[in-house]
This record gives sequence, structure tokens and C-alpha cells, in this order.
Amino acid sequence: MTRRLWFVTGAGRGLGRAFAEAALEQGDRVVATIRREGVLDDLTEKYGDRLVPWRLDVTDRADVFRVIDEVAATVGVPDVVVNNAGYGLVGAIEELSEQEVRAQFEVNLYGALWVSQAVLPHLRQRGSGKIVQVSTVGAVGHLPLFGAYNASKWALEGFSSALAAEVAPLGIGVHLLQLGGFATDWFGSSMAYATALPAYDETRGGIFGMPGYPTPEDVQAAGPSTDESPRVAAEALLALLDEPEAPLRKVIGTGAHEMVRMALEWRRDDYRHDPEFVWPAPA
Repeated sequence: MTRRLWFVTGAGRGLGRAFAEAALEQGDRVVATIRREGVLDDLTEKYGDRLVPWRLDVTDRADVFRVIDEVAATVGVPDVVVNNAGYGLVGAIEELSEQEVRAQFEVNLYGALWVSQAVLPHLRQRGSGKIVQVSTVGAVGHLPLFGAYNASKWALEGFSSALAAEVAPLGIGVHLLQLGGFATDWFGSSMAYATALPAYDETRGGIFGMPGYPTPEDVQAAGPSTDESPRVAAEALLALLDEPEAPLRKVIGTGAHEMVRMALEWRRDDYRHDPEFVWPAPA
């Protein structure tokens, strides 16, 4: 079996770590980008030089291009690039500061865009490779208080769909993972919250069960997540990569398919207000 080389951003924990570990378990090599030294020491001890931790700030375009070029020159051109680095920003649109919104897009959108741009010349020269964008069911629909996060992922899907059509003739695949909830620290340290305005207390109550935004103590008191293990998402990605004609979008996670269906139904019903619009009939 031909072993692949992976490049995974945000691999220090959560889904990124699960993707890296699943690849290593099947014998592949992984360049895993991190922000803090030592977070992958246990995997390095277990898998040796098949795991290469690499410091990277995905929001720094020059740093991204430098790292990708160094990886290609010293480790090799990746076969699979997983743009996983990201976080959630929660806040009503009125509550969000310019700095908060720009930071959300810098990581979730521009980080993936810079990595994609940086790796494409290498994949194009070789004539093969896959770019995997970690998206969400929230990129199909929307949720109050998650507007900036949803917008960053909708934008990710927009450029990735165009990219897929651009590079398919060059032998390069692009795939979007539309994920549901997984048992990571997403609602903890991977989540940022705006400063609450009282006008949205009722909305917060409907979503979080409290008038304010959750504190770290609230998150800890809630106990372990009951969502699926990130391993499920990692195994689904491995299966997707082995499909001979893998789709652009892959919905993954318990309840995720239902969420996508509901979002598309809402959009269909909204369009039905236009008498000139006819929703496509089922094939």
C-alpha cells in the first residue's frame, strides 16, 4: 500500500489531532501544525519520525508560504492537506466588535485560503493531491448568535467550491467536511464570546439556557460532551479519501444529515415566496 503524506493544520487537539492520529495509525506520515510546543509529544514518542510537528500561524500568509515550501523541500509534497485550524465566535451581530469579526475570518477563512494557495503550486507540479476543508453544517444553514462563525464557513465553502472546479482538470481534489457536533473543546477554549447586550438575553436563554454567555466555569460544570468522538470524523475522512469518485461535500456526524435537510428545506420554503422560482425536482 502506498503511504500518504498529510499536512494537518490545528493538529494540537480536537479534530485536528484525531485526523493526524488516524493517519499515523494506518502507516501514513503527518506534518502536524501546532501553536504550542510539546502538545504532540506523546504521539511523537509513539510514531517517531512519521510525525513532524511544525509551528505555524495560519493567519500569517508569508509564514504559511514559507512553511509549505520548507515542508515540500525537506519532508515532501503532501498528498492530503487538511485545513482544520479554526474556532467559534459567539455573539449577536450587534454585539460583535470589528476586532472579533476580523479575527474570526483571519483564522477560519483566510487561514484555509492561504494554505490552499501555498500548496497548490506543489500539487499542480506533481499533478495530484487532495485539499480537505473542515467545514460545518452551519455552512448550510444558520443559527442565531453564530452569525460571524456561520459567515466564515459559508465563505470557506464558496471559495472551495470554485477551487474544486478550477483544479479538478489538474488532478487535484477538493473536499468539504460538513461536520455536526463532536466531543472536542470547541465550546471551551476553542470558543470566543462577545460582550452580552441585555436585548439578546432571551435569545441566549433559548440556545444556552442562560441569559448570559457561558463562562469557563459553566462549561466545566456541564461535564464531558455527549457528542461523538472526533475519531468518527477521522474515520469518515479516511473512507472519503479512498472513494474513487469522492464528492465535494461530505456530511458527517450524528444528526448532521438532519440539520442539513432542515436548512435546505427552510431555504426551499423561503424561495417559494417567489412565484417565478421553481425548486429543482428530485432526480
